[in-house]
Amino acid sequence: MAEDPYALLGVPKNASDDDIRRAFRKLAKELHPDLNPGDRVAVERFKKVSAAYELLGDPEKRKRYDRGEIDAAGEPRRAYQQQGAAGGPFGWRGARPGGVGPETEDPGFSDIFSEIFGGARGARGARFGAGIRGGDVRYTLEIDFLEAVAGARKRVTMPEGGMLDLTVPEGVTDGQVLRLKGKGGPGFRGGEPGDALVEIKVKPHPQFKRAGDDITIELPISLDEAVLGAKIEVPTVSGRVQLTIPKGTSSGRVFRLRGKGVRNVATGATGDQLVTVRIVLPDAVDDSLAYFMSEWRQRHAYNPRERG
Repeated sequence: MAEDPYALLGVPKNASDDDIRRAFRKLAKELHPDLNPGDRVAVERFKKVSAAYELLGDPEKRKRYDRGEIDAAGEPRRAYQQQGAAGGPFGWRGARPGGVGPETEDPGFSDIFSEIFGGARGARGARFGAGIRGGDVRYTLEIDFLEAVAGARKRVTMPEGGMLDLTVPEGVTDGQVLRLKGKGGPGFRGGEPGDALVEIKVKPHPQFKRAGDDITIELPISLDEAVLGAKIEVPTVSGRVQLTIPKGTSSGRVFRLRGKGVRNVATGATGDQLVTVRIVLPDAVDDSLAYFMSEWRQRHAYNPRERG
């Protein structure tokens, strides 16, 4: 049995048409699926109060309900069905299926939703008899750093237990929201479903960091590699490459590996990898190294803190 429409809207039976309209406007603003993504309780209440306003917001239907000719669902009551079918005192022509009234549009729905959601969108999506778009649903998906750079195919488990296949585009950023059209909550009265909004969370990487479309990495080198120069294998997001360290390289020097960063899908350009070298001494400095450095300092002493 359908619930009392007056109780659903929270108004007394002697409420004015304006009181009914204000009550529905307040509830619609609180309960509309677009404003309560993923809240099934709100969606169900919204359906019920919309049906209640569909009945009480139409003065003719409200009179018929108050006289007991139709029930809260808008169906003719048994005592009136035979008279109505015969065109008796309470019968009427041109009813739409379901027996709740003529096939007309109620400007009240359009006006109320226009006020709440603005202009064309409200008028288009919330007219009497027209479908109402389902609510959007939100999910969070955690992915690895390299998956964010290269892209991936992932599967999201929805709250109700269903599965959602998702293509993560290359170059996606932490906090970026991916929209899956039509994968959200179901529409109301035949309206289109809402969207699924998937927020991406990128796990940190032990070596790589991201700065826009560039990748940064800190590379430890030995004292002899810094002094004498060397060719060193360096990891990148697309594989390992050779980096030439010239003689006399200081700690903190930055080398740029062109095109070894993140591809920007919007521009088609690819960033670089920035390699910052850091000189690391051995865990134990032996006597020969200490003696050599002592002799070297006596002949070539310099103070790098006095430079510049």
